[in-house]
Amino acid sequence: MTVSSKSIPVDQRQPRSRSTITKRNNTRILIIYTGGTVGMVIDPATGALKPIGFKEIRDNIPEIVKLGFEVEVHAFNPPMDSSNMHPEVWVELAGIISKKYKNYDGFVILHGSDTMAFTASALSFLLENLGKPVVLTGSQLPIGEIRTDAKENIITALEIAAARKAGKALVPEVCIYFDYQLFRGNRSKKYNAEKFEAFYSMNYPPLAEAGISIKYQREYILRAPEKALKVYSRLDPAVSVLKIFPGITPATVEAVLGTPGTKAVILETFGSGNATTAPWFIAALAGAVKRGVLVVDITQCDGGAVELGRYETSMQLKQIGVISGHDMTFEAALAKLMFLLAQQHSPRRIRELLETSLRGELTNGG
Repeated sequence: MTVSSKSIPVDQRQPRSRSTITKRNNTRILIIYTGGTVGMVIDPATGALKPIGFKEIRDNIPEIVKLGFEVEVHAFNPPMDSSNMHPEVWVELAGIISKKYKNYDGFVILHGSDTMAFTASALSFLLENLGKPVVLTGSQLPIGEIRTDAKENIITALEIAAARKAGKALVPEVCIYFDYQLFRGNRSKKYNAEKFEAFYSMNYPPLAEAGISIKYQREYILRAPEKALKVYSRLDPAVSVLKIFPGITPATVEAVLGTPGTKAVILETFGSGNATTAPWFIAALAGAVKRGVLVVDITQCDGGAVELGRYETSMQLKQIGVISGHDMTFEAALAKLMFLLAQQHSPRRIRELLETSLRGELTNGG
């Protein structure tokens, strides 16, 4: 899928006199507007939320032009609801950043919150040696609502994208800013559909917190790379998901493991990686592994990590060749599998890389 989009300087679209704009420095930030609640209005005919363009967002946040740096917009036309996000769009976003990388100091992606953590995780793998901020943000209430959280989220995301020290970006990685906190993108998860505090990162500290000032936790932020940016253009979605639950049947397990074309399965287990030890279940998994299917064990818990072999109920999983996902989020595990499968590594190499931190997505090996 290719989305029609174009770049438009914000200060050319906002009617103003020149005296209202103060350029304090030469910093340039690109906003990539994909859609989402941040750009929604209520359709009076149906009562449902529908997407609008960036013009309405800009009109509701005139402060953007007062930040003191140049902001331009690359808008998807038409805007996308984040429920329609998929790997081809993630690759397209990485391509936009690649094409514009030398011309801007940072990037802010306006995105629906429902799949924001998936997009952030995917971009973290597609953008290797990233040396500039890529900050995803959005809102829980549409931009036109009186109590909207969109205004603060966008303005602070822009400030973070522009933040530099000694000529280098303070946050050279893909991250999510929401409700006064900045999280590593591939460590984030949306956990609440009603609060402004929609995201958290259970297994990794916030990279920054915004109050009267923005306080950066420098020790938790990835170091700027010495190598040049490398952008990947392929993802392989041949991944299935098997969520374990009490009473799961052999037919259900076989249906997932036997899905045509499946190259990898995310096994969502209990606690620290535990699952039933029923002989039929172990045999089904062992058969899939023997056929060359990669089976990655992640916990259903939002916090904590998989420790294969810690309990008897995970020892057999380790013995038959199930791979530990350690403390990766589901979103990160999915994106990482799609990324590694597309690189056409050997199965052995993929297993090694899955248990190795590539972009700060897991603690073990990181």
